[in-house]
Amino acid sequence: MTSNEFFKRIETQYQNNLPFVVYRKPNEASVFGMLQKDDKLHFTSNFTEKGFVFSPFENINESVLIPTEVSEYFESETDFPDLNSVENSMDSSNTSEENHHIKLVEKSVRAIKNGAFKKVVVSRAEAIQLDEPNPLLIFKRLVHKYKSAFAYCWFHPKVGLWLGATPETLMKVEGANFSIMALAGTQEYKRVSKVVWQDKEKEEQQFVTDFIVEQLKPWVSTYKLSDVETVKAGNLLHLKTMINARLKPEIPLKNIIESIHPTPAVCGLPKAETKTFILENENYNREFYTGFLGELNFETIAKPRSGRRNIENRAYAIPKKSTQLYVNLRCMQIQNNNAIVYVGGGITETSVPENEWQETVFKSKVIKNVLS
Repeated sequence: MTSNEFFKRIETQYQNNLPFVVYRKPNEASVFGMLQKDDKLHFTSNFTEKGFVFSPFENINESVLIPTEVSEYFESETDFPDLNSVENSMDSSNTSEENHHIKLVEKSVRAIKNGAFKKVVVSRAEAIQLDEPNPLLIFKRLVHKYKSAFAYCWFHPKVGLWLGATPETLMKVEGANFSIMALAGTQEYKRVSKVVWQDKEKEEQQFVTDFIVEQLKPWVSTYKLSDVETVKAGNLLHLKTMINARLKPEIPLKNIIESIHPTPAVCGLPKAETKTFILENENYNREFYTGFLGELNFETIAKPRSGRRNIENRAYAIPKKSTQLYVNLRCMQIQNNNAIVYVGGGITETSVPENEWQETVFKSKVIKNVLS
């Protein structure tokens, strides 16, 4: 299918007010689409279903599903042109937003120093007026500009229209193989050969890694951590550790998701206390921001290893369930003629409120740079 035919079908689905998702996985050359045949609102009850899942920050029991069984699935190459992505320096935030966020960071630091928790992630929503929102045009810009991100456009008439380009993988599961990314710590990319990280960012990222390892231990037989590395995501740099593991037999996927989500990268530590703090103090509803999304129980084909013992089996393929979920960061929701851009940052005892505000400004540019 040509890219023109691909996007024409997505456009028709959108005009007919029917649910769809279109997405491109990190560093891949294909785009995928799922078109639901009706406008029914489906939910996953236990994460054994097959389809594309879109889960909120607060309650995974309200995870929306575009089920494979009532949808059409197809793909195309990303051979469409780069469509005038702009370096946008606009700042639609105002002084009251800045003051509110700085006060929220100050309150967070006080709570940490008083022993309420170790780290908390606080966020804000920023509205940007658009002349004529064109979600598929914005999606194409996201695909071209952020090749190492999971780029998506998701729509359901009973939920809303969301787009994003997230740098963070929540988890990948294929058979018994499991991997997860501990991504935290942020600084602006300044094109220097040697990147220097402050203790605050190192501590913040280590909190995430330690939390994930502890939560995984009941569900895995073995695990291995990579070295911490610096990764680039758009105009930002982050610290990343990969954790690879082997799952124990018959472990329900929902158990793993409930134990991990939301991680300290988007919520805090301890999880329950910081989640309560966020819900009571952010003064807005995150909805699907810092939730997760992706392929749930898709079927992949794994070919046997080569070798003399397997030579007679090489023609055979082994089907496996594959789940690939991503944290919903660097995202926005389009409502009428407004793009609601969501940004946040991790707060520790040594956080400087003005610096934390500036971090959210840097992060907002990821989305603003694809809005005309």
